[in-house]
Amino acid sequence: MQDGFNDPLWRQVVSGAQMLFVAFGALVLMPLITGLDPNVALFTAGIGTLLFQLVTGRQVPVFLASSFAFITPIILAKGQFGLAETMGGVMAAGFVYTFMGLMVKIKGTGFIDRMLPPVVIGPVIISIGLAMAPIAANMAMGKGGDGAALMPYKTAMLISMPALLTTLIVAVFGKGIFRLVPIIAGVLVGFALSFAFGVVDTAKIAAAPWLELPNFTAPAFNWQAILFIVPVALAPAIEHIGGVIAVGSVTGRDYLKKPGLHRTLLGDGLATTAAGLFGGPPNTTYAEVTGAVMLTKNYNPKIMTWAAIFAITLAFIGKFGALLQSIPVPVMGGILCLLFGSIAAVGLNTMIRHKVDLSEARNLVIVSVTLVFGIGGVLIGSGDGPDDWGLKGIALCAIVAIALNLLLPGNDSWKHKQLDDRQP
Repeated sequence: MQDGFNDPLWRQVVSGAQMLFVAFGALVLMPLITGLDPNVALFTAGIGTLLFQLVTGRQVPVFLASSFAFITPIILAKGQFGLAETMGGVMAAGFVYTFMGLMVKIKGTGFIDRMLPPVVIGPVIISIGLAMAPIAANMAMGKGGDGAALMPYKTAMLISMPALLTTLIVAVFGKGIFRLVPIIAGVLVGFALSFAFGVVDTAKIAAAPWLELPNFTAPAFNWQAILFIVPVALAPAIEHIGGVIAVGSVTGRDYLKKPGLHRTLLGDGLATTAAGLFGGPPNTTYAEVTGAVMLTKNYNPKIMTWAAIFAITLAFIGKFGALLQSIPVPVMGGILCLLFGSIAAVGLNTMIRHKVDLSEARNLVIVSVTLVFGIGGVLIGSGDGPDDWGLKGIALCAIVAIALNLLLPGNDSWKHKQLDDRQP
């Protein structure tokens, strides 16, 4: 057979290592951008994948790791509320998936079409990508997120632009498995140039121990931080559904029926809640790994078990974490110029693929207000004091988009999609 189910153990182990390699670039880049510990991200990706397999009966060949949709709210929430409170919000976001899984179990998927149609999800995803565009540009130019210079502009550009160019070339012209690892290629080139320009702090790498516990952070619960982060979970939830459908089309199985969308959402929710419990980024299914599954035609979910085991093992290698954290800001900034734009493009493609008609006043209102609220920095409430209430950015635009969609007349297009309303 060519599906990998009869492969010997050693081949499953090698395939698992390969899957982690494919996911690795995006997995560690997200915590590096947000200031989280990459070793904790490796640990929670492994634990999250194992939890997902436990809930779904190890039937779906997916790997769960750091979600880029949460970059913006985590950066902002860390600055406003602190890391522990941000992790409390991440745990609450995991409960959103769990609740959605329960609703799918009770009502089928039709309610998702009604509450989260493309006219809602599209502009929210666009806002997630474009809200961080200035930070990506600053990082590429050697500045921090606040615009303060971290290194000379010329040096930064000589590092960030080749890293970006390498990522572009590998993504477009790469063949086979290499086409799936453009981020790793860009990081390697940018890191090599950083060494050449002498901007890598090797002292921290040398001082780090070989074996070390990841820097786990216990969550704290603050209702403001929870309200800030939870609405963002709606977009990755839709991404999750698309990911499950995509891997099903690759393997020729209908995972919406078996093990059921309610179970996959529950598994993703538990993975994200566990990540927040340890101080890691929220988890989501990785399209890169689905691409690798399609390329290798290895559909055996056991390989994801091995990928998870390798991720957990790497999490305890202290020097490895120190090496990752020594990657200079311009390296990540160059790659983010592509990644944040790609996120926005996914949102745009969502509306195009589902033929959202912006000549209709209803759709135009939802998209327009969502984009301005998400990108423009509109604040509802007051965020001046620690006890003040306020919503802004992605959290605000997600809530506004859902509210407008439910309140404005014409929200009945979901009724024409009854063929997709499958009871798990």
